[in-house]
Amino acid sequence: MKEITVKDHLQEKLKDPYFKELYELEQQKYLIVKKIIDYRIKKKITQSALAKEAGVSQQHISKIENGEFSSILTLEKVLLHIGMTIRIKAVELNATVRKKIKKAMKSA
Repeated sequence: MKEITVKDHLQEKLKDPYFKELYELEQQKYLIVKKIIDYRIKKKITQSALAKEAGVSQQHISKIENGEFSSILTLEKVLLHIGMTIRIKAVELNATVRKKIKKAMKSA
């Protein structure tokens, strides 16, 4: 039996349009999270210190660093503080992917 690498498995999963959309969303979130964590490491500050400087709670920083973006306004506040911003772009989804995402959101 041939061993399957993580990379091979990912390439196979990315053939599914639904999985690909969700994966790309997670990749975007990861890049935002990485920038915030990198900023904190570079400045040698805690989540609490960044929160105080940005005018949000430490819990918000923690959630953002865990990829939980419940408020774009809060995320934007933090990003502005570290000299960044977000660009939001509406992109069309194919019908199958759209239905799967809507169904998943209803059950969440």
